Amino acid sequence: MELYNLKHPSQVVSFTEALKLGLGKDRGLFFPKEIPVLQDMDALLALPFVERSKKVLGAWLASEIGQDAVDSLVEKAFNFDLKLAKADENRYCLELFHGPTLAFKDFGARFMAQCLNELAAGDKINILTATSGDTGAAVADAFFGLDKIQVVVLYPKGKISVLQEKMFTTLGDNIHTVSVESDFDACQDLVKRAFEDSDVRDGLHLNSANSINISRLLAQICYYFEAVAQFKAQHQQDPVIAVPSGNFGNLTAGLFAKAMGLPVARFVAATNNNDTVPRYLDEGDWLPHATVATMSNAMDVAEPSNWPRVEAITEKMGWSLSEITGVALSEEDTSEALKSLYCQGYLSEPHAAIAAQALNLTLSDEEKGIFLGTAHPAKFKDVVDKELAIELPLPVELAAVENKDILSATLAADFSQLKAHLFKIL
Repeated sequence: MELYNLKHPSQVVSFTEALKLGLGKDRGLFFPKEIPVLQDMDALLALPFVERSKKVLGAWLASEIGQDAVDSLVEKAFNFDLKLAKADENRYCLELFHGPTLAFKDFGARFMAQCLNELAAGDKINILTATSGDTGAAVADAFFGLDKIQVVVLYPKGKISVLQEKMFTTLGDNIHTVSVESDFDACQDLVKRAFEDSDVRDGLHLNSANSINISRLLAQICYYFEAVAQFKAQHQQDPVIAVPSGNFGNLTAGLFAKAMGLPVARFVAATNNNDTVPRYLDEGDWLPHATVATMSNAMDVAEPSNWPRVEAITEKMGWSLSEITGVALSEEDTSEALKSLYCQGYLSEPHAAIAAQALNLTLSDEEKGIFLGTAHPAKFKDVVDKELAIELPLPVELAAVENKDILSATLAADFSQLKAHLFKIL
């Protein structure tokens, strides 16, 4: 598999090199030279999730690492369930929160961890990543205890739920966490600056576990195939898929799936008040505003890093960006969407509720669709309890960390402070 840097196309790397580097020169994202197209889609969709995922990822990676290696990585990474749950007559939720950290990030993080553990064996690796909520827990859990790999997670102080925070800040050992006195965009910028600083990048053997790492995106392609497989078992038409969107890695993976031949009618990019992309799709101008804190905090991203990949896919496939529908919901609309789902008998959380309502607003009378459930409702217990006037019980994964001490360091959004801290702990 060959990938090139979207900013510097002359920089061409293999999958293993892209896996280790994370980012290319000048913060450039790696993008595949070719997108494989899968044949006999009906037979593929009839397979069980793990067996199908071996074929999906093998189409990308087998030529470089061998199909046997792909099969082993998939079996180790994807060892939990995912379910397409009916919300109402026209909408289904793909529940991606049945993994160890109760969020969709488990798919990408676990696959990346297995890839690094197998393909970079013997190399010293330090993971530096930023999280707006769920990435931190998924990455920490996936890499916890792995030899020769240290992980540093930056997150915005006071801007993620306490239970989200405790899922990754209470582990210790090879997991180091930093609470940054700013927002997610500032955390993301600090990560990018670290990769631009040769002393830090090369001296500390840095890698990134954000959705900018191609290994995570490839893993996420697999659950779109599962969503359509379960949907097609009940309906003949192709589904519309609404994606709750922050850094836009999730939508990128969905577009890769469609480019591979997956039958999807169209995609809806659903955001909260951080509406850079919906405004861009409507007006044609890329004008990020300052990040706004919302109840759907994992989507509080004003400058999504993966957007260049979205544009690269549409250009490569000859698609128009107008085929992606952008919808932004206010806090009031988010609250109403969450309550509406609950009244219909489906318990959700703010991010999925935004996608569900975006789907509702854009479906024609003839269409049915899927919205992604990216996190367990209990990860946002404070919001869900308040909005729905209920007392949500904690699943065992969250109850286990509820009373643990947070082990994070606290830093200003200052690169010199971060640099000194990294050299101190790594």
